[in-house]
Amino acid sequence: MMAQYIEIKAANTDCLLFYRMGDFYELFFEDAEIASRALGIVLTKRGKHGGADIPMCGVPVERADDYLSRLIALGHRVAVCAQTEDPAEAKKRGPKSVVRREVVRLVTPGTITEDRLLDPARANVLLAIGRRKAGETSSVYGLAALDISTGRFSLSEVPAGELASAIARHEPREIVMSEAIHADPTLARLWREVSAPVTPLPQAELEPSSAERRLKAQFGVSTLEGFGQFGRAELAAAGAALLYIERTQIGARPTLSPPTRESTGSTLAIDASTRANLELTRTLSGERKGSLLDAIDRTVSASGARLLAEHLAGPLTDVDAIRRRHAAVEFLAENAPARAAMRENLARAPDLARALSRLALGRGGPRDLAALRDGLDAAQDLAARCAELTGLPEDLTRLATRLAAVDADLVAELRAALADDLPLKRQDGGFVRAGYDAEIDECRVLGQDSRKVVAALQARYAEETGCRTLRIKHNNMLGYYIEVPQGVGEACLKGVLRETFIHRQTMVDAMRFTSVELGQLESRISGASDRALALESAVFDALAGRILAQAAAIAEVAEALAGLDVAASHAELAVERDWRRPVVDESYAFVVEGGRHPVVEAALRHSGEPFIANDCDLSGDGRGRIRLVTGPNMGGKSTFLRQNALIAVLAQVGAFVPATRVRLGLVDRLFSRVGAADDLARGQSTFMVEMVETAAILNQASRRSLVILDEIGRGTATFDGLSIAWACLEHLHEQNGCRALFATHFHELTALGQRLSHLDNATLRVAEHKGEVVFLHEVVPGVAERSYGLQVARLAGLPAGVIVRAGAILKHLEKAERDRPSKPRIDDLPLFANLSPPPMPEPVAEAIDDELRLALDAVDPDSLTPREALEALYRLKAVNADRA
Repeated sequence: MMAQYIEIKAANTDCLLFYRMGDFYELFFEDAEIASRALGIVLTKRGKHGGADIPMCGVPVERADDYLSRLIALGHRVAVCAQTEDPAEAKKRGPKSVVRREVVRLVTPGTITEDRLLDPARANVLLAIGRRKAGETSSVYGLAALDISTGRFSLSEVPAGELASAIARHEPREIVMSEAIHADPTLARLWREVSAPVTPLPQAELEPSSAERRLKAQFGVSTLEGFGQFGRAELAAAGAALLYIERTQIGARPTLSPPTRESTGSTLAIDASTRANLELTRTLSGERKGSLLDAIDRTVSASGARLLAEHLAGPLTDVDAIRRRHAAVEFLAENAPARAAMRENLARAPDLARALSRLALGRGGPRDLAALRDGLDAAQDLAARCAELTGLPEDLTRLATRLAAVDADLVAELRAALADDLPLKRQDGGFVRAGYDAEIDECRVLGQDSRKVVAALQARYAEETGCRTLRIKHNNMLGYYIEVPQGVGEACLKGVLRETFIHRQTMVDAMRFTSVELGQLESRISGASDRALALESAVFDALAGRILAQAAAIAEVAEALAGLDVAASHAELAVERDWRRPVVDESYAFVVEGGRHPVVEAALRHSGEPFIANDCDLSGDGRGRIRLVTGPNMGGKSTFLRQNALIAVLAQVGAFVPATRVRLGLVDRLFSRVGAADDLARGQSTFMVEMVETAAILNQASRRSLVILDEIGRGTATFDGLSIAWACLEHLHEQNGCRALFATHFHELTALGQRLSHLDNATLRVAEHKGEVVFLHEVVPGVAERSYGLQVARLAGLPAGVIVRAGAILKHLEKAERDRPSKPRIDDLPLFANLSPPPMPEPVAEAIDDELRLALDAVDPDSLTPREALEALYRLKAVNADRA
C-alpha cells in the first residue's frame, strides 16, 4: 500500500495527496505534517520507512469538503486519490494484491465546483495569461478569465502597463501562465503583489497550435471564426486555461460558454490601488461587509449577486449600453408590483449555472437536477410575467426573450421524475418519485416490504395445499424455503404439487421445499436494493443527458435570470434610498447636486443620523476642473472625495446614484490616492508608496479621467511635501486636464486658485461653541482658516499634558512667524525641549492659562464627592498661585 502511495505522490509532488483508505482520506510524510498544522488535526504515525516512523493524519470522507475548503483557502492544492477498482477484482490477482487507486481530481482554488467550497456570491475565476511581442521592447498580454463553476469564459488583450489593473478587475482565485512569463523579472513584483496563487505551466505544452486545437476540441468546431477574431496572446491564454482544466479535472470536460472578447477600453479602468482605496467589493481589511458592493446589493439570487459584483468590478464606458441599463432600472423602479413579483420568482430560482457545471463534470447529484427544475420553472413564470408588461425597455425585452426559450417538456419531465425530498448524492438512492418508473417501484416494494410479498406467496401456497400450517422461512444455509408437516409434505410429493414444489430437506416431523417461483422471488428480493439503485442511476443519467443536450440554452437562461435580478436590485435600492437616474453623455461634465456617500449614508441610517449632502461641479470647457478642498481633520474631506468617485462608478455600472441630480461626462479611467501604508517587504516607506501611486496617476490620467488625491506630500518634510503637492496640481491642470478633487492641509496651495483658471477652492465648514469645534460636514466655496489639529487630538484622547504642551508650542511658533517672516532656525523651535521646560517669558503664561482652563473644563461638579470637590479646588488654587 505504501509503495502505491509513494508512486502516486511522486507524480503529484506539488499537491497534498488525499489517499482514500476505507472511510478516510489519509495523508503521509510531509503532507501529513502540513495538513496537521493547517487543519489542527492530530498527527500520528503508522509503520516505518527507511527506518523512521511514517507521520500520518486523516480526515473522514464524509467531511472531506470542510477540510478541503480550509486547505484551499490557505492556498494549497490537493490531489484526491480514490479506489478505481472493485476489491473483489483485486483479490483475484492474489491475497496480497492492493486495490488499484488513481488520482481522480486535482482540487485547486480556481477549479472548484462544489457548493460547500464556493462563495455563492463571488465568481470563482481562473485567470490564464498569455503574451505576444508588440515590438523589440514591448509586449501585449492576453487574459482568459474562466469560471468552470458557471461556464463563463472571456478573453481580452491589454498592454503591459495595464496588466495589473486588468488582473485586479477579475479578482481571480488562481492565476496560471507559462514558465517564461512567470520567470520574467519585470513581472516578479506583480506576482508578489497579487493575492491569488500563481502557477507556472510548462512552456513546451503551450504552443500556439496546441492552444487553438484545444479550443476547437472544447467547443467541437473546426474553426474559431464563428466566435470572433482573437489575437495570439488571447489564444495563448485560452490554451493555458484549457490545459490547466484538463489536468485538474482528469479528463472531465466542463460546459463552457463560447469565449467572448472584451475590447480594450470597454470598461472603466481602475487600478488595484484605487479599487482598494475606494473599497468597491472588499474593505481594506478584506471583508465584504462595509464595502460599496455590500451597501448596494439587493439581489435575491446567488447568480445575481455574482453578476452585480462583476458589473461593479468593470463599469461600462459605452454610453448607449449604460443608458439601456438605466432605462431598465427606471422601468422596474416605476412598476412596483411587477418588480415585487419578479423578485419573488427570482428568490426561488436556485443557482442554475453552477448546478449545470457540476452535472457536466460528473459531480452532480439529485439536488442539482432539482435546481435545474426549479430554476427553469421560475424562468417560465418570469417570461410569462414579462409578456404581460407593455413598454419594456430594450435590455428587459432581451432578457425576457431568453427566459421564454425554456424547454417546457424538460421542466415537466423533471417535475414528474424527482421526489420531494432528495438526497445529496445519487448513490443514496430514493430520489425518483414513486409512480415514475414501475420497475423501480417494484424493486422498492421488494426491498422495503419483502415480508409482505413473502406473506402473500405463503398464503397462496397454504390455500393450494390446504395446509394452514405451511410457512415460508429463511436461513443462511437454504435461503428461503417452504416448510410443511411431514404428512402434508409426502402428499405434496405425490399430488399435483409435485411439479411445483422441489424437495430440499426432510426433518423428523417436517419437510422443506422450494419452488421456481420462490427462487425467483428470493433473487429479486436479495438484489432489489441494488437493482433499484441501478435503475435510479439510469434515470439520473437520462435526465442529466437531456439537460446537457440543452446546456447552451440553459446557460443563457441562467444569465438572463442574473441580469434581471441585478436590474431589479438597482430599482429596489433606488426606491428604498431615493436615488436618482444620472445623465451620462460624451461631454466633460461632472455635476453632482445633493451627492451622498452610499456606504456612510447606509451606516448613518442604522444609527438614525442624517447625512449632509454636498454639491460638486468639476465641469470645464472641453476639459475638467480641479477642486482644491481644505478643512479640518474629521471635517469630511475624504468622505467628500470618495463619494464623488463612487457616484461616477455607480452611474457607469448602470445603477441610480445617491444624489438629487447628476450629469456625468463619460469617465475612461478612475484614479484614487487616499491614504497609504508601508510596504516593508519591498523596502518601500509610506512616502515611497504614495509617490509611486501619484506617479502612476500623473503619467496615465487623460482628460476623460477622474482623479481624487488626498493629502499628497504629507509623508515628508513640510516644504518638500508642499512643493511636490504644488507641482502635482500644476501638472494635473496643465498636462492632464482631467477632472480632479485634491484635498490638502497645505493652505498655501489655495493661492493657486488665482492663477490656474480651472482650479477653485472649497472648504468644509466648522463651528466653534464654548471652546469646542463642531464639524458641519458641509462643503462650501472658500479656504479653511485653520486645521483644528489640537481639538481633534483632544477628541482622540491624547493626555491633557500633551495637549497643553502642544498648544504652547503652537502659539510660540505662530508668534515667531508673525514677528519674523523668515523661517525660524531649528534651534529656535521648542520642538525638542523637555516636557517640563524652564520658564519662558510669554508662552509659559499662555501655557498656564491653557492649563487652568483645561483643569477647570475637566471638573464635573455633578459627579464629584465632597472630598473630590475639595481636592479639585486645591488644584485650581495651586495653578492660579503659580500664575501669580
